[in-house]
Amino acid sequence: MTKTKKPIAIYHEHPDWFRPLFAEFDRRATPYVRIDAAHHQYDTASGDGEFSLLFNRMSPSAAIRGHGHSILYTLNYLAHLESLGTRVVNGRRAFTIETSKALQLSLLESLGLAYPRARVINHSLQALSAAATLRFPIVVKPNVGGSGAGVLRFNSLDDLARAAAENRLDLGIDSTALVQEYIPARGGHITRVEVLGGKYLYAINVFLAADQFNLCPADICQTTGGVELARTACALDAPKTGVKVEGYTPPAKIIADVERIMQAAGIEVGGVEYIIDDRDGRLLYYDINALSNFVADGPRVIGFDPYARLADFLEQEAR
Repeated sequence: MTKTKKPIAIYHEHPDWFRPLFAEFDRRATPYVRIDAAHHQYDTASGDGEFSLLFNRMSPSAAIRGHGHSILYTLNYLAHLESLGTRVVNGRRAFTIETSKALQLSLLESLGLAYPRARVINHSLQALSAAATLRFPIVVKPNVGGSGAGVLRFNSLDDLARAAAENRLDLGIDSTALVQEYIPARGGHITRVEVLGGKYLYAINVFLAADQFNLCPADICQTTGGVELARTACALDAPKTGVKVEGYTPPAKIIADVERIMQAAGIEVGGVEYIIDDRDGRLLYYDINALSNFVADGPRVIGFDPYARLADFLEQEAR
C-alpha cells in the first residue's frame, strides 16, 4: 500500500508507553516523528505542514511526572492545529473529556447511561456535605487524573472528615474532584472495552483482589482509611504484573453503548470501563479514556496485536 510522504506525528508525554507503536512503525518503515508534549512550542502565525496527521497521546497523569503544565498547553495546541484544518486523531474535544471526570459523568448522563452516584466539588471541605447524600464507602478522585493518581477511599464520614481536616484530599491541578460511591465488583472484575476508529476493537476482564477496588483498575492498591499507596497494577499492564486478565466479548448492547460514548466524546482511539455492582446487578460505566496503551501481550490475551491494527488505522488516516 502507498504510504504517506509526510511523517505521522505522535504527540506524547510519557517516555515509554508507546514503544510498541514506534516498533511497529519501524518494522513497516512508516515515517513518523515523536513530539515531546512536555517540552514544546508552536508559532500561531505558521501552519504545521511537516506531518500528515497528529496522533494525540498526551496523558492526563502527566502531573505526577512533573509535567502538569503540558495538560492545559495541549488543549491550546490541539485547538490551534484544528483551526488550521490539520488532521488530529483524538483532538481537542477528546482530550477535554479525557481530562475531566466531571465532564465524563455529564456525558454519560446526557446519553442516559448509568454511572456511580457522585458529587463534584471544588474545595476539600465540601467533601463532607457532598458525601452526606451518598452511600459509603466512597472515593474522592481528582477531576484531572490518570493512573489512579490521588484517588482515596473512605469507609465512613468520620474517616473522610479527618482526611479533610488534615488536608489529605487531593483535588488536583484544577482544584476539582469527584466524591463518588465505591462499587463492589460482581465476579471480582471490571471490564475495559477498547475502540479503534470509534468502533469496537476488543474487551478484557480484569480480576481484582478482594476489597481493593476503588473505581479505577489502575488503583488495585488502596487501603480503606484514605491512605494512597503506590500503584502496583494497571488493567493494561495486568499480564505483565500478574493480575489475572482475560479476553472477553461484551453483549451487543454494551458495544453499541461504548461506541455511542466515544462518538459523543470525539474519541477515536481509547477505552471505556464498566463494572457490575455486586449489590444489585446494575451495570455502571465509570471511566472514559482517550489514552490507551492497549493490553500487554495482546496476541495471547485477545488473539491479535492491537498495535498492528492501530498502525493500519493511522496509515490509512494519514493518506
